[in-house]
Amino acid sequence: MYYTDSMSKKGVIVMATPKVDMDTCIGCGLCSELCPKVFELRDDKAWVVNPGACNTCDCQQAVDSCPVTAISLE
Repeated sequence: MYYTDSMSKKGVIVMATPKVDMDTCIGCGLCSELCPKVFELRDDKAWVVNPGACNTCDCQQAVDSCPVTAISLE
């Protein structure tokens, strides 16, 4: 996911970074199925293993598909 920094006159493009709320995550594995290069299941929780790989999948879909809204893009 990309967004434009509205404060910049140059229109800098910044990639949003996926985050997992470990207290909320139930370890269903859906995010790692949708974005296996970004998310990995460890000890029944999802971990972000490669935040820069959102260009290889749709990280927004992982955010939207999480049944307990444990994933965000910041």
